[in-house]
Amino acid sequence: MKVELGDTVQYSLVSETEKILMNDLIGKPIKLTFDGVTKCSSCAKLKKLFAQGFCYDCFMNSPASSPCIINPELCEGHLGKGRDVQWEQDHHVQPHFVYLAVASGLKVGVTRSTQIPTRWIDQGATFAIRVAETPHRKLAGDIEVALKSHFSDKTNWRRMLKNEIGDFDLEEEKWQIEELLPADLAAYMTEDDEIIEINYPVLKFPEKVKSIGFDKMPVIEGLLNGIKGQYLLLDGDRVLNIRKHTGYNVEITY
Repeated sequence: MKVELGDTVQYSLVSETEKILMNDLIGKPIKLTFDGVTKCSSCAKLKKLFAQGFCYDCFMNSPASSPCIINPELCEGHLGKGRDVQWEQDHHVQPHFVYLAVASGLKVGVTRSTQIPTRWIDQGATFAIRVAETPHRKLAGDIEVALKSHFSDKTNWRRMLKNEIGDFDLEEEKWQIEELLPADLAAYMTEDDEIIEINYPVLKFPEKVKSIGFDKMPVIEGLLNGIKGQYLLLDGDRVLNIRKHTGYNVEITY
């Protein structure tokens, strides 16, 4: 889903033929029907998908699924290397931020500067703060690695969807980091202490999260209680991860 930050996050589903404003459907019944067709988000071929929209060949060879997507410290784009050198220049040899975010607990993460606040919204973060700015992805990854023994780099997605949010002073947490980093990495810390608060369009959060998906249930319908992260929150405590089903051909009726 495409996202836009406002007083409340605005969500939309965009296909080749239409744009559905998902916020308008909250509180209403919807039906999603998967016709069994899947298309690779990279090569656009009709294939079985492997890992969030990629067919197996593209997962193994596309720069958008390189190991450094998950582990930015492995990035070699700044060295003129990578699966696609120009793609690396366009995406990874660009300013990156290290950030702290609260989606459930406190986590550290890395994202390209142009992906703020999209990255935070996709993770379901309620609060976030920039920690450091680096000229390329590898350096941001090095900072993240240096902090992993003190901060998690994972989100507890079940707690996030239940809106169980920890209480943290992000500005204080940020400046404690300066003492944790070696001087060469601490030099990239930013003076920007703005804390971004993100509000999601949710009428009711699930009490006990029940994950559903199209592979086992090609037709999913019910009342849309809200949207958080990349999840649709349906009645009966059911949650549907839209990002996980990238490349699935689904019809939405409402």
